[in-house]
Amino acid sequence: MNINHLHDKDIRGQASVDNLINLALSEDIGSGDITTNALIPPEAKGEAYIIAKEDMILSGIDIFKKTIQLVHSLYSDAGIPPKFKDRFRDGEMVKNGKIIIEMSGDMRSLLTGERTALNFLQRMSGIAALTRKFVDEAASASPRNDKAKIIDTRKTTPGLRILEKYAVRCGGGLNHRAGLYDGILIKDNHIKAAGGVVKAVKKIREDIPHLMKIEIETKSIEEIKDALKCGVDVIMLDNMDIPTIKRAVKLINKMVLIEVSGGVNIQNVAGIAATGVDYISIGALTHSAKAVDISMEIK
Repeated sequence: MNINHLHDKDIRGQASVDNLINLALSEDIGSGDITTNALIPPEAKGEAYIIAKEDMILSGIDIFKKTIQLVHSLYSDAGIPPKFKDRFRDGEMVKNGKIIIEMSGDMRSLLTGERTALNFLQRMSGIAALTRKFVDEAASASPRNDKAKIIDTRKTTPGLRILEKYAVRCGGGLNHRAGLYDGILIKDNHIKAAGGVVKAVKKIREDIPHLMKIEIETKSIEEIKDALKCGVDVIMLDNMDIPTIKRAVKLINKMVLIEVSGGVNIQNVAGIAATGVDYISIGALTHSAKAVDISMEIK
């Protein structure tokens, strides 16, 4: 995987990533790195390595490098750009104590860009690692059948969605819609505002292209029956317990795709996967992932 895959669903993806990095650097550096500039002469060169301080799934290595490169181009007077030697690629397991990447360049750029670059790498790798745990646990429910796919949600850090969804893919998960603009999901409040499942589906069909798929959120068996009558493409089972999910799967009988959402955790995800659903969406992948421990050491 590499940074070019960030814009699978968004042709503006690359520009969005550059803007994110620039914003993060401006936030941290401001008018200049007072400490580094006072201690380190502009011509000083150095080498450093990035090391894993715990087991992890790597995500964000290209973001890390791009951050250091932008620091050099925007804030450095030195003429030699930073160089990198990758030891791992995004999506790979990195064990505690392993060197992730070696780099060299002007010392000011390495020191000034350290924190922002690591923030991206730690956050994204944390999401990837958590996603992999859910993917592996779901697969354990039926080793010969990996049908139930782990997917993310829109519960992302504002402004960082494109990076966080990429990190989910590094962990083996799949992406749900990127935003409100690229997929239809009729949620409970839509249903209430429209006057019910049938009315909501009928209304939305009047306003969308005929090839666009419709997903609808359901909270009861009765709503599922209404959704089936309307011929939707995907039915989401929202906050249902496993016995109810089993009833729903039997009722739907493979007529449409089934997504489970709400109340999913590492303890029950295997049981949910075993019911035969197609997708399990988990907001915790992005809103509750713990940043992993990674550090930079100057040689």
